[in-house]
Amino acid sequence: MEIKCVGIVTSGNDAPGMNSAIRAVTRSAIYNGLKVKAVYRGYKGLIDGDIVEFKTQNVSNIIQFGGTILKSSPSKDFKSEEGRKKAFENMQKEGMDALIVIGGDGSITGARIFAQEYDIPCIGIPATIDNNLFGTDTTIGYDTALNTIMECVDKIRDTATSHERLFFVEVIGDDAGFLALNGAIAAGCEEAIIPSVKTTDDQLTSFILNGLSKSKSSSIVLVAANETDGGALHYAELMKSKYPEIDVRISILGHLQRGGAPTAHDRIIASRMGAASIEALKKGLRNIMIGIDNDEIVHVPFSKVIRENRIIDHDLLDILHNISI
Repeated sequence: MEIKCVGIVTSGNDAPGMNSAIRAVTRSAIYNGLKVKAVYRGYKGLIDGDIVEFKTQNVSNIIQFGGTILKSSPSKDFKSEEGRKKAFENMQKEGMDALIVIGGDGSITGARIFAQEYDIPCIGIPATIDNNLFGTDTTIGYDTALNTIMECVDKIRDTATSHERLFFVEVIGDDAGFLALNGAIAAGCEEAIIPSVKTTDDQLTSFILNGLSKSKSSSIVLVAANETDGGALHYAELMKSKYPEIDVRISILGHLQRGGAPTAHDRIIASRMGAASIEALKKGLRNIMIGIDNDEIVHVPFSKVIRENRIIDHDLLDILHNISI
């Protein structure tokens, strides 16, 4: 099937660099003689018909902004056959021959189901600050979020040192905890608590107390948000109850990590992936995610992205422990 019109949608949680990807997809498509239809408000907009044709000027002066100009919204309806049928009908009405989905694992999963049901060429572009998608060394937004965490912890360090405090800083978490671990290394933290590695209460208290007694007047622990163990609040209460003489504080960074101007790295990979998505369609590829492996563009089947988990490098924990004594 000849592709003449491409749809773009941003789905799931926003990530810095999404706008860079939108810009690259739009202009690469137009350069290659394709029409571009932009879908507002994620899969919900595809169901509601919230679709506008984009020209090159629609994506002028957006590369430096965080978030997504197309907005994003959760859609329970897209999880139903009826909702996806309505989305497909709107694609047909708008003359859209293919769909480029910019988002995380939930967005890729939705694209895979949609493509299977209606035989639509779909290309995924990985955009999530969690960096947890299999098949790519990095995802759009991760580098910016990591730098935001580092800058925040640097500031927290000033007050932690001044008042000789122990801080538990909670960052956005996932099944692995890439932000917590690499953020801890980048910011010189004393420990990182991540879901994929069990940290016992005794291990944590022993490590912190040894550090405080030997050479430090303050400590900072990064905790990946996790409903199972209660996050930073759990560990702070644990330390307060066991060692009331230690001044323990909590800082939850929350949605602060999602915002801000994307770094140069995120703008570059978003631009590369956006252009590569159009190249993939030109080659007749479908139902794949664009990834980066050893600085090379790769094409990863949706089935593999969804089935496999990206594993965290546990050697990084050893490095953190070795250099935080």
